[in-house]
Amino acid sequence: MPPVPSPVPSPVPSAPRLSEVLAALDALWPPERAEQWDAVGTVCGDPDAPVNRVLFAVDPVQDIAEEAVRLGAQLIVTHHPLYLRGTTTVAAGTFKGRVVHTLIKNDIALHVAHTNADSADPGVSDALAGALDLRILGPLVPDPTDPAGRRGLGRICELDHPATLRDFAARVAHRLPATAQGVRIAGDPDALVRTVAVSGGSGDSLFDRVRAAGVDAFVTADLRHHPVSEATQHSPLGLIDAAHWATEWPWCEQAAAQLDEVSDRHGWDLRVHVSKTVTDPWSAHQASTVPYAPSATYSTADAPSSSSSSSPSSSSGAPN
Repeated sequence: MPPVPSPVPSPVPSAPRLSEVLAALDALWPPERAEQWDAVGTVCGDPDAPVNRVLFAVDPVQDIAEEAVRLGAQLIVTHHPLYLRGTTTVAAGTFKGRVVHTLIKNDIALHVAHTNADSADPGVSDALAGALDLRILGPLVPDPTDPAGRRGLGRICELDHPATLRDFAARVAHRLPATAQGVRIAGDPDALVRTVAVSGGSGDSLFDRVRAAGVDAFVTADLRHHPVSEATQHSPLGLIDAAHWATEWPWCEQAAAQLDEVSDRHGWDLRVHVSKTVTDPWSAHQASTVPYAPSATYSTADAPSSSSSSSPSSSSGAPN
């Protein structure tokens, strides 16, 4: 009887070097696709250092740096840059410098994928649409360099069933991570919503594109008074304003899954984690319980006479 051949042992997974993981991240979110004003890529880290744990988060703040230390991670990947506008110091006496010192002291690298992740396929707005259970029809602002027409800013989507703006906003509030802000609505709460544009992060610069798309509602963040006021005068478009952090956090889960796939393909010994630390800066929200309603219309007859000792500029209740 011929001898039974010994089984060939499976290769033992090994930890990749940081440079290998960074190459994978740049393949997922090429830095050349970032906006010119952006600051993406690697902030700190030894390219030859081994990496076996990666932490994804939205913001590169001290809480995330300390979480990475506790986790034993060698790499943090964030969506927001640490130094978007540059700096002349990384002194530990500054809050951003303290982050850098914490990372370097603990051999933790930091890598940023910002607007290059916004416009990716899949990108930040794909993750937002997925979290809201929307069917994606295409990008809101297509990338002209993508012949497939899948990359670009924002996404145009549709609901599985029409819903009122009020009910759809409740879905947004339920499916996104909880924050102090919750969600705000502008427009008729009873209007029917069938099609939606979504854009993770600040989106009021996209109002013209959203109106041109002819959608019923727009889900984004950081909406300001004047752009919203003008948008609601232009059309019956419904607006849903969520917290900036909450609209971008779903990308962390999506991105972590993408890196997991790369790791499996290469046979790396790499564990990928998503931070659940809420780094939204707003800590509390106090709702107005009884809207202010003046008891009478103010008229010039109520104004103080010229002999009054109080000047108009000294009135403490005048609106700005």
